[in-house]
Amino acid sequence: MKRRGFVQSSLAVGAASVLPAYATTTSSKAKPVLTIAHITDVHIHGKDDVPERAAQYLKKALSGHKIDFVLNGGDSIMDASYDNVTREMVTSQWAVWDNFIGKTNLDVFSCIGNHDAWWNAPAKQDEMYGMPYVVKRLKIPNRYYSFNRKGWHFIVLDGNNKGINLDPEQMEWLRAELQQLPANTPVLIMSHYPILSSTCAWGGGQHGDYKELKKLFYQYKDKVKICLSGHEHLQDSVHYNGVSYYCNGAMSGFWWGKGDAESAGPYYYQETPPGYTIIHLFEDGSVNNTYMPL
Repeated sequence: MKRRGFVQSSLAVGAASVLPAYATTTSSKAKPVLTIAHITDVHIHGKDDVPERAAQYLKKALSGHKIDFVLNGGDSIMDASYDNVTREMVTSQWAVWDNFIGKTNLDVFSCIGNHDAWWNAPAKQDEMYGMPYVVKRLKIPNRYYSFNRKGWHFIVLDGNNKGINLDPEQMEWLRAELQQLPANTPVLIMSHYPILSSTCAWGGGQHGDYKELKKLFYQYKDKVKICLSGHEHLQDSVHYNGVSYYCNGAMSGFWWGKGDAESAGPYYYQETPPGYTIIHLFEDGSVNNTYMPL
């Protein structure tokens, strides 16, 4: 399966803050139980000065915040999805990624972006074809999975299906995940693609099954607190039915380039600068999401 539609949908128009940091919160007076760095759309490659810049950005994201672990929102490598991508190009990009992410000794929990999988392998039986190879390179247990930390439950989704949907098997798994949790267990859900975002209203790129997901989240409104995404290279926040939807900006900004006529500043994608996000999670389910421009 090709992912050209996903590539096009990432070129969406959106809104972003031009302040040094943009914080949104569902306030709590307590101290956070978890502090997380959310990076997304790193799009790393080995050309120009990208590895050095990326290393500097990661160091900045992880210093001074007492980070517990990292959430990686996908599109980790520059691109493996085009028809002209070769095996050597794919392996080279993943080698640069390994060196980049290896600079932290923290746990890194990743989801898969539309640029991460190689669909132009000689055969579907090739070990590098499609999702299994990305799962291996990202060192994650499956293309979708869950884990627990300090009272919070984390769910990582794979929207890389036709129409940006969860496949039926994954949707049933998600339902079961939410059902089996004790009442009032706070849940963070991460997908590469926004489930609900203002940027998608005019630019596309949103989960095609957002109505079904919205209904499911309302059914478990005592649990689902926050949904994270990237993909747009734009930063926004939407709060609906008690759920905070944060589409955070790309570490690569304008794909590591200086921008174009629509860029509000050097390396911006439209009005959003490259950046990372610091997320504080609280015992009562409150959330603070602060986008940190680089």
